[in-house]
Amino acid sequence: MNNLVILPILIPLMAAILLIFMNRSIVLMRAFSAISSIAAIAAAAVLVQTVYTDGIQTLYLGGWKPPFGISLVADQFASLLALTTAIIGFLTVLYSFRSIGEKRERFFYYPAVQFLLAGVSGAFLTGDLFNLFVFFEVLLMASYVLIVIGGTKIQLRESLKYIVFNIISSALFVIGVAYLYAVTGTLNMADLSVRISESGQTGLITVIAVLFLIVFGLKGGIFPLYFWMPGSYYAPPAAVSALFGALLTKVGLYAITRVFTLIFTQDAAFTHQLMVWLAALTIIFGVIGSIAYWDVQKIIIYNIVTAVGVILFGIAANTPASIEGSVYYLIHDMIIKGALFMLGGALFALTGTNNLKKMSGLIKNHPVLGWMFMISAVSLAGVPPFSGFIGKLKIAEGGFLSGEFVITLLMLLSSLLVLYSVMKIFINGFWGDEQEDAPAKRQLKGYMYPAAVLLFLSLAIGLGTELIAPYFHQAADTLVNPEKYIEAVLKE
Repeated sequence: MNNLVILPILIPLMAAILLIFMNRSIVLMRAFSAISSIAAIAAAAVLVQTVYTDGIQTLYLGGWKPPFGISLVADQFASLLALTTAIIGFLTVLYSFRSIGEKRERFFYYPAVQFLLAGVSGAFLTGDLFNLFVFFEVLLMASYVLIVIGGTKIQLRESLKYIVFNIISSALFVIGVAYLYAVTGTLNMADLSVRISESGQTGLITVIAVLFLIVFGLKGGIFPLYFWMPGSYYAPPAAVSALFGALLTKVGLYAITRVFTLIFTQDAAFTHQLMVWLAALTIIFGVIGSIAYWDVQKIIIYNIVTAVGVILFGIAANTPASIEGSVYYLIHDMIIKGALFMLGGALFALTGTNNLKKMSGLIKNHPVLGWMFMISAVSLAGVPPFSGFIGKLKIAEGGFLSGEFVITLLMLLSSLLVLYSVMKIFINGFWGDEQEDAPAKRQLKGYMYPAAVLLFLSLAIGLGTELIAPYFHQAADTLVNPEKYIEAVLKE
């Protein structure tokens, strides 16, 4: 059954390779990409249930036991993220049928999407720091294709910035990996945890920990390292922005969560307190950006920054409640950001603009789109019964228990401003007098169905908390008690 661990990586990887040879037929590429994504969802769902019933699953590639060989490790945290990734990948593929355009589809769009999904799932499931770097590079190379495909002026400009800063981040990643290997003699994450805990986290290890925080902070969009994000996520089509917004920053946050709950745990008074203040600044600047702009896409993008700060604060507070809350909120944010970018793409397709000052009164001809934005707004802000509520509540509980009263209150206050920023889209875009050149009623079903599924998932997670809570509790338990992860990986 351990072979299940590789399937969420292998299915999109093989699909991407085969799709390269199908570029003459758009219909075939669409069908094969969708079927492959469904298969990835099924494999990830079985993996989640297997981990829940049988415990952490490991796969030693080539039969080499750690720390000498490459290992894949599926605890419940990684498995839930792999399942969410597969779901978002499938819905983005469906959304692309209507939104991406045949020109982009013919230029290897679907292979790039599948390579990106393989890289993201691999980053979640690897048990080795060097292979985490490898999977980062796989998803980054796919993202380079996706950000530039279509060749518009803004895409070419922003892709240069995006590529440069990710090259810098990757170089720092390799340097951090090299230093850590030189000091410890291993890169297996479970083995690293054992060796550092036995020898103690020296000053040099703490410096390396901060280097990794910078690397993953660049990829995750933490203050002040998020400056590349607004332009890079704004430039590509909505389907690509949905993938980026839902998945890419979350890989950086996952990496921070994994290494600072498993490896760099001995000097928490410094490293975790540093993360607390970075989380607070990330929330503040994310909120400022989201309420300052009148551009639909920019509002959504800056709300990604705010959510990054909230999730990071839950990890930094370092209590069982706050860590479990971060797991909830991480998955919630993947779902709701995907939905918001899809709805933003539908609004742009309808009006031809992202400027809220150039649209109003759309509720008359497009009430369903308007109310879907409304639902997205309350879900994003963490209003019950949607998915964001339970995560933010647990993070707040953990924040108070850790004594971080001011920053916890700041996080709760930010929820009101997040709600205002997205309600601004609903109020200004859909209410008011209909403009003279208002777009006529048109079919947006291809844009709205995938977003509707994500909104339904958000509601289902909120209303079905009692049913899914054991899975999330198991995910958080492995992070709070890393010895379970270590025992599963290093077992004889």
